[in-house]
Amino acid sequence: MSTTQSPSPSSLLSNVTEREYRALQTLVDYTNIESLPEIWSLAARKFDHIIALHNPHSQPEFKITYSQLFIQIQKFAAGLQGLGINMSGGESNQIERIALIADNSPRWFIADQGIMSAGAVNAVRSAQAEREELLYIIANSGSTALVVEDIKTLKKLESGLNDLPIKLVVLLSDETPPVAEQYRIVNFNQLLDLGSNHTLVALKTSGDTLATLIYTSGTTGKPKGVMLSHKNLLHQVKTLGTVVQPQPGDTVLSILPTWHSYERSGEYFLLSQGCTQVYTNLRAVKEDLKKYKPNYMIAVPRLWESIYEGVQKQFRSQPANKQKLIQFLLSTSQKYMTARRITQGLSLDHLHASAGEKLGAKIVELALSPFQALGEKIVYATVREATGGKIKHVISGGGALPKHIDNFFEIIGVEILQGYGLTETSPVTNARRPWRNLRGSSGQPIPGTEVKIVDPETKQPLPVGQRGLVLLKGPQIMQGYYQNPEATQKAINAEGWFDSGDLGWVTPENDLVLTGRAKDTIVLTNGENIEPQPIEDACLRSPYVDQIMLVGQDQRSIGALIVPNVEALEKWAEMQKLDISTQNDSTSTSQKIDLESKIIQDLFRQELNREVKNRPGYRADDRIGPFKLILEPFSIENGMMTQTLKIRRHVVMENYRDIIDEMFVK
Repeated sequence: MSTTQSPSPSSLLSNVTEREYRALQTLVDYTNIESLPEIWSLAARKFDHIIALHNPHSQPEFKITYSQLFIQIQKFAAGLQGLGINMSGGESNQIERIALIADNSPRWFIADQGIMSAGAVNAVRSAQAEREELLYIIANSGSTALVVEDIKTLKKLESGLNDLPIKLVVLLSDETPPVAEQYRIVNFNQLLDLGSNHTLVALKTSGDTLATLIYTSGTTGKPKGVMLSHKNLLHQVKTLGTVVQPQPGDTVLSILPTWHSYERSGEYFLLSQGCTQVYTNLRAVKEDLKKYKPNYMIAVPRLWESIYEGVQKQFRSQPANKQKLIQFLLSTSQKYMTARRITQGLSLDHLHASAGEKLGAKIVELALSPFQALGEKIVYATVREATGGKIKHVISGGGALPKHIDNFFEIIGVEILQGYGLTETSPVTNARRPWRNLRGSSGQPIPGTEVKIVDPETKQPLPVGQRGLVLLKGPQIMQGYYQNPEATQKAINAEGWFDSGDLGWVTPENDLVLTGRAKDTIVLTNGENIEPQPIEDACLRSPYVDQIMLVGQDQRSIGALIVPNVEALEKWAEMQKLDISTQNDSTSTSQKIDLESKIIQDLFRQELNREVKNRPGYRADDRIGPFKLILEPFSIENGMMTQTLKIRRHVVMENYRDIIDEMFVK
């Protein structure tokens, strides 16, 4: 099922294609290193005064060069050793664990690599996570020290630390450390000062040494500690250059949680190549795109959806005649792009196109090219400016990219490279390449990685093109779940194949096409299995649907919880000259909308029916039956989304259990 074989750690280059090999030759080579901290001394010499990390939103604004970054990592590590972090493992011969509980900042990166340079293992999580979850991680990981965001984070935890073997707490802030009886507390600069006066004991770390514990985000059940070694993470550094080829000084805009495997491995790779990482956040990202004009960005589909929705809002604000022109150009450009994909052999719907079909597509492409050029001149170039206008590639992962989002960015000339992987795979296993950007797929395996599709029940291999369970194998597969051998054995079989829990198929060229989650499958009473993700993605094409989650396990039909786009709904009502308000006295516009009114219900029924029926591969069982409109969005704050903006389905189900039950009683 794969064109690659698992290499030995030192022979990854033997597994790349000629084109990938040429791409790697343009980058700094880290083939011979065995641990992550070894990168930064080499990077300091190579990139010296290039800005490595830049946080424009901190007070004061923070910038640090590659030379300064390496020095601070060394001082942080030496400070930890000087305060008793035992790099030899002590009597138990187990490398010490340090819980790193903080959010995106340059100091997080310094702490992360400082901990590893000191010879310890970090267990990472956001400071915004629930207190009980954080205390569970600290206890489960066996951490003997904490590195925390600030005093506020420490106070959230301190009453639960009494029975834990914590001997040291480091604040990443400059706050004056409080006095504690059980452990010593120092702030960031105090630790660096201590490190300046202590000689760092350099350690020779092998690739198989544990580097970090990343606890799963908890979409189901208790979080499990994913054990990633230096070899696991370095596989990403050494191979992601076959996907993108950044150059020293290129700008990267960082928005995802820095502790998460997706962002984290991306940062390790991009910084190993001398990029300048600029930190942003959800409030500032649209302005920062324009201001810092990034060349690369790593994000989840929700960010691209947000940019798309902002552009659509701008389109709707135009005069009626201009709106019609824009829609005509977008529609024509979509036909142009579809024809171009067929011509290039990059259409998922025409994988076996004949020479005649390709010729016909080429004729259509040529005929429509003037309209594409017109759209570029009067619409698309302006839209690209919203992303800064200098993007080389953007990387999307952490969830399926809706088809209409993929199509839109292709039309306007922003190249999205969809990738795939899990925390347990460090995380990247597959990615679309600039020269093979097969929309609708998650791309071919990266070097050293194998993909196998098997029957979910029998685990027998399936032929190319047939859908089944996705199994993965390669140097990036985790060592296992920490102190959880049963879960490890369930996830990784005796031959080293990791069960992804995802359903998909592969093309003849070994592109992976995902179709849903095995665990998310909704089974109806007629025995039909429904994969919610593709149907949800289709419904999100409607301008009136902001978020949606399908339900219906053991029911006669599927149903949906829908968070409406209130702004679009109000605009629609205004154009229709309709009163869709209730008669209450609330000053909140969104609370005035009567979501139960027949006219609103009819609108959403029409939208859902159209988008679902227009979805390729539509079946009668895909039709959404009952639905409920809810005003509270699924969010990180209310616990209904993970830090990477995936819907926590079990949490939503529990939160709306009564509403869901009522939906199916009607």
